[in-house]
Amino acid sequence: LSVSGSRHSALLEARGWSIQPITAPPTPHPSRFQLPPVLSTVCGRQGPTKRIVGGSEVQDGEWPWQVSLRLNGTHHCGGSLIAPQWVLTAAHCFRKTRNPSQFSVLLGTHKQLHPSPPAVTASVGQIVPNPRYGGKVSSGDIALVQLERPVNLTNRIVPICLPDAQVQFLPETKCWVTGWGEDGKALEMLQKLEVPIIAQATCDALYRRGKRQNIQEDMLCAGYTEGGKDACQGDSGGPLVCKMGQSWVQAGVVSWGEGCAQKNRPGVYVRVTSYHVRARDAGRQDSWVLSPVLFFPHLVPQFPHVQ
Repeated sequence: LSVSGSRHSALLEARGWSIQPITAPPTPHPSRFQLPPVLSTVCGRQGPTKRIVGGSEVQDGEWPWQVSLRLNGTHHCGGSLIAPQWVLTAAHCFRKTRNPSQFSVLLGTHKQLHPSPPAVTASVGQIVPNPRYGGKVSSGDIALVQLERPVNLTNRIVPICLPDAQVQFLPETKCWVTGWGEDGKALEMLQKLEVPIIAQATCDALYRRGKRQNIQEDMLCAGYTEGGKDACQGDSGGPLVCKMGQSWVQAGVVSWGEGCAQKNRPGVYVRVTSYHVRARDAGRQDSWVLSPVLFFPHLVPQFPHVQ
């Protein structure tokens, strides 16, 4: 899988979702959490399983939340299904165009060149990039894609769980990144790679060498300092997921990196816990706004969250 690309945590508000406030206790360790009873049977569960550099091919149904975001019918970026009508991806995937009619989303398959049933191709109704994203390696590289209509969930199409804001993905936690990209060429078979979380201070020190890029608060690093394994072009927007109990939870969104699988240049991801999606219907088509998390109570919309 190489990736490309303010210290403000932010909250994407998506019109049309109902919400309810909750009080969430701190979660000091990623393995300690509880799923709501209903959602525990819905999100983050792999189906029956029988271009990442250094990765391996996945089995059918192994990562059922993985989607291929397609531009004019060709694989462009990765993404993850977070609800029947919503996909989470990277904002930089829409630098060329934000025209929904040029995009589609392929779900329910690990083969993106020659998909077959139960694969589904969904039309895109709306693209919602973070308006605070500044381009390239800036913070805020996150976006939502609204499908024209909800997809039917199956054992091959399952949303990924999203973590509560208090969940911490500690250094050395082993997680998985998935995607179809490798050296700018999209592969047929979805690839997977296990990567450890890297401490924020360690990653920041590595990237301050040379080009002196800063690892900001809404960024998360994972990978190997020795190089050789990483996410690559075509994997952008894809999920970094970690196992928590019996379910998988999305920790990051593939965002950027320097080169591909280079030494002392681990992959950089958008930290999902820096963002929360809530709904507000202002009665306007342009009611999508981004607001600091600090000014809102913690809210959980009707898609899977864990705490």
